[in-house]
Amino acid sequence: MNDRLSRVHASPSVAVKRGLDYPVIDTDVHTNDYAPAVEDYIATHVGPQAVDALRKAGEERLSRAGVGNGKSWYEQTPAERQHYRTIRSPWWARVTKNTLDVATYHLPELLSERQEEQGSDYSVLFPNNVLAPLGVRDAGQRAALQKALNHYHADLYRKYSDRLTPVAGISLHTPEEGIEQLEFAVNTLGLKAINIAGSVRRPIPALAEKFPLDQHPELRKYISYEDFYGIDSPYDYDPFWARVVELGVPVLTHYGSQGWTGRSSISNYMFNHIGHFADGSEAFAKALFFGGVTRRFPQLRVGLLEGGADWGARVYIHLVDRWEKRSLEGLAHYDPAAIDRELLTSLFARYGADLTKGRSIEGEDLIRDTLGRGYTREARQPRPEELEDFGRAGIRGVEDIKRQWVDSFYFGSESDDRTVAHAFNDRANPLGVKINAIYSSDVGHWDVPDLTDALAHARELVDQGVISEADFKAYVFENPYRLYTEANPRFFEGTAVEGKVAAARD
Repeated sequence: MNDRLSRVHASPSVAVKRGLDYPVIDTDVHTNDYAPAVEDYIATHVGPQAVDALRKAGEERLSRAGVGNGKSWYEQTPAERQHYRTIRSPWWARVTKNTLDVATYHLPELLSERQEEQGSDYSVLFPNNVLAPLGVRDAGQRAALQKALNHYHADLYRKYSDRLTPVAGISLHTPEEGIEQLEFAVNTLGLKAINIAGSVRRPIPALAEKFPLDQHPELRKYISYEDFYGIDSPYDYDPFWARVVELGVPVLTHYGSQGWTGRSSISNYMFNHIGHFADGSEAFAKALFFGGVTRRFPQLRVGLLEGGADWGARVYIHLVDRWEKRSLEGLAHYDPAAIDRELLTSLFARYGADLTKGRSIEGEDLIRDTLGRGYTREARQPRPEELEDFGRAGIRGVEDIKRQWVDSFYFGSESDDRTVAHAFNDRANPLGVKINAIYSSDVGHWDVPDLTDALAHARELVDQGVISEADFKAYVFENPYRLYTEANPRFFEGTAVEGKVAAARD
């Protein structure tokens, strides 16, 4: 028995896969670029200065330092970390002991060969440098570097496209920049899925005017805000979303929130890490929902990866609950004009003498002293167009929320994440629906010490009664299939799994 057959025979995921009559689609596999090769490519096609920019952006992204003193977290003393509030960034985030897997994540041919061991028929790849250009501040250099990286990855994996497809990184500092990157990636390179950051960090104008960033670069992190594209943005991103839909491209994101308030421990990586992908993706998804993006572009399909799927159910439930209380009809219960002032005064006169002790309870005095100045007649109240938080989303019923949240978003859940049960809990989810949980193994990160274990771990969710057999099929096949093909019905054409997918759908 040769080495490859021996590995296949030993893989627990192969044993699971053999019992399935449908394909397995892994929506989240992480690969690592071999640095000399990618840097040579960039130097040749963009220039040596672009390599320097890439390295600098990568160092800044990984350091996640605060104000800083020119030292990394490990170079600083505990006193310096306290003084500068340098947060503990990710460390030992890659598999090392499993040397075969280390090589696999760097070598496309080996990764393609090991898809059977992984238990996957098809994998969507996220190279580690795919969004590295986002840290480059010069727009022209950023765009050139992003195109070069996408070109490199497209060329690198093209001969393995029957089983593997890399995402294209898209920089979205402006809609125009995003459209240019998108069209090049899809029309020129033939890439089929895009990866974006869930926001762009922008300076707060009032503070940037007072503290110009060219004079105070150390304040960049602290005088900025996150622009989530869909709401409160200085730009109109609708042309970008429209082009995404026209080109038939699923939008994917691994959007984290380490470094945000509440995720800035200077000593503990796990404190910063747990839940951060869910928090970041929640902000991005809610911006698209409340900004009406998923209403205006119902064909848009968005995959939110690494954060689990339980938060998708939680937000869906809360959207329904809040809409019932905060719709225009519900707001009638909280309108200051609805207060019966005479009745309130009479009740205080009858029952509150010991409390009021002779204070005025007439007119607006009592309103001010009970509900607050904001409820008095002289207070400025929201204008009609400011009243309804659900207005831009056009919500008129629970079915609208379902259509614009459940149908639009897919939630990446790792193979051993038991919280996926909440996504499939149709007894708790309004309208009896199940959230679109998708199999996102996260192979290539520290979450998966051995790539042959991921599918087997996912199957344990069925064996332990966490999810049903039907839920498992939806998780590893049906939901991933819909994410890609509802955006682009031809997504799997020309792949080795085309026949399997077609047969399984019949």
